[in-house]
Amino acid sequence: MADAKLIVRLKGGLGNQLFCYATGRRLALKSNAELVLDDVTGFKYDHLYKRQYALGAFSIPARMASARERLEPFGRLRRLLMRKASESLPLDRKRYIRQVGVGFEDALLSLKLQPGMTYFDGFGQSERYFADVDEVIRQDLKMHPPTDSANEEMSCKIRSSIAVAVHVRWFDTNDHGSASNMSRSYYQSAIEVIRAKVEDPHFFVFSDDPKQSARLLGPLLGGGSHTFVDHNRASQDASSDFWLMSLCQHFVIGNSTFAWWAAWLGEQKGLSTVVAPAVNIDPGHSSTAWGFPYLLPDRWLAI
Repeated sequence: MADAKLIVRLKGGLGNQLFCYATGRRLALKSNAELVLDDVTGFKYDHLYKRQYALGAFSIPARMASARERLEPFGRLRRLLMRKASESLPLDRKRYIRQVGVGFEDALLSLKLQPGMTYFDGFGQSERYFADVDEVIRQDLKMHPPTDSANEEMSCKIRSSIAVAVHVRWFDTNDHGSASNMSRSYYQSAIEVIRAKVEDPHFFVFSDDPKQSARLLGPLLGGGSHTFVDHNRASQDASSDFWLMSLCQHFVIGNSTFAWWAAWLGEQKGLSTVVAPAVNIDPGHSSTAWGFPYLLPDRWLAI
């Protein structure tokens, strides 16, 4: 009888890819299955955001899928047919497991994969999918640090202070009153929480638009130690920013899975304060989904 093999379809940005990986890793571990990553098809038709495989900086112990394992040629059609064939089957007999929406699926926790190949196409956006193997995930996601002088100097600055990573994600350019961007009042409240809990914090601000974030947060941070981290922006080196964020001790995150993962990997449970937005954002009316059940670990402070 053939051994079990799980093909995980990666998609989205770095944060979403990490959720895909972590949930797939746990599914494979619990069934003693080989984990294989489809690093192509989830990005092939992403003409809007042009995202690509982004996990190369991590110590992930999985190989990339072959063309055959990606269901090529005619992959789009073959995935559709495989998905349709699995729709009416019970979960433990599906060859194509697809998550629709962001709701938590408890049945995945007890799933035993069949011998042979199973394809997983989902986001797995909850710590609950992999909490029981969190040490394995943290080991897998140790990063290869950047070696340039600018990032080395910034890492020394972070390690020598009581560092608080603040992340601002701009889903709608220069429009902070939109349905997707977090408000100034959220960051003001979050910074006040950190200052009440943490003695002598130094805030390190990371963003996909550092100049706009400086205008937003400058007045809120003017009375204390802070640094706007923007040296990786020109090269669009998101993984280096992610690594620097994960070195911090405390976190103020926006509605971003990128920031979620930097906080999750960087936090010291029982010692770190992680502040996250409690707002619920409907993906049907926005470019992002946030605030759905089980997205945020209970130990984080949602405001």
